[in-house]
Amino acid sequence: MAVNQESLSQFSRSEGWLGTPSRFVFQSTVTSTHDVLRDLAEHGAPEGTVVLAESQTAGRGRLGRRWVTPPGNALLLSVLFRPPEPFLTYAPRLLMLCGLALREAVAAVTGMLPALKWPNDLIVEHGEQWRKLAGILAEIGVVAGEAPFLMVGVGLNVAIPAVQLPLVSPAATSLLVELGRPVDRAALLGAFLQRLEGSYERLCAGWNPLPEWRAALAWMGREVMVKAPSGDVCGVATDVLDDGTLVLQTANGVAHFPVGDVSLRI
Repeated sequence: MAVNQESLSQFSRSEGWLGTPSRFVFQSTVTSTHDVLRDLAEHGAPEGTVVLAESQTAGRGRLGRRWVTPPGNALLLSVLFRPPEPFLTYAPRLLMLCGLALREAVAAVTGMLPALKWPNDLIVEHGEQWRKLAGILAEIGVVAGEAPFLMVGVGLNVAIPAVQLPLVSPAATSLLVELGRPVDRAALLGAFLQRLEGSYERLCAGWNPLPEWRAALAWMGREVMVKAPSGDVCGVATDVLDDGTLVLQTANGVAHFPVGDVSLRI
């Protein structure tokens, strides 16, 4: 089931400040939206700048993985933030609210509420099985003499047909496959940016997204396996800390994982 998606090159957001015309860059093909945004940020681009592309030749995910999607069938974008100080307090919370905003946007446009998989994936659960719908990648940038900035990249599989999903990832899915019908990418993009803007303003006013993020995480209280730099560890996911660290109760005691990748252990 193939779907021809209209180009997002004419997307325009007239309200607010995030991704509005003066802060919106569309390029048909890029190495990655993060690459384009980093160059803009290092040359003074304002907070709220959004880079959107139809295709990436060197898209990347977490832990050095490649992010590959067929051209024109996904939402591929990066957003620039210049959060308040202390940066190391706001950065992980910003990543949390990005996941929540994307989840809420998908629910608002499609009626389907995906779960969040620690630390930053959107998934659809089918009993004991799950499929990845979207990934979120954050990268920090620094310019000498200036406060650091944060780039948050989003890759959401919208109209990728089932036959092409194995090219994306063995565990990938798309809204087209899950719903059996096409979904308007412009509506998804607009809903996401609107929610992201509102959530970020709440964050800067003192809101902590941790409780909502924790409640949206899949598999809390269940046995999982974490792929960490030090090796694979199994245990029960018991909590997440304010900086996003995952807490596991293992056979050897409590373990903390500030980075890694988690899978359900069946």
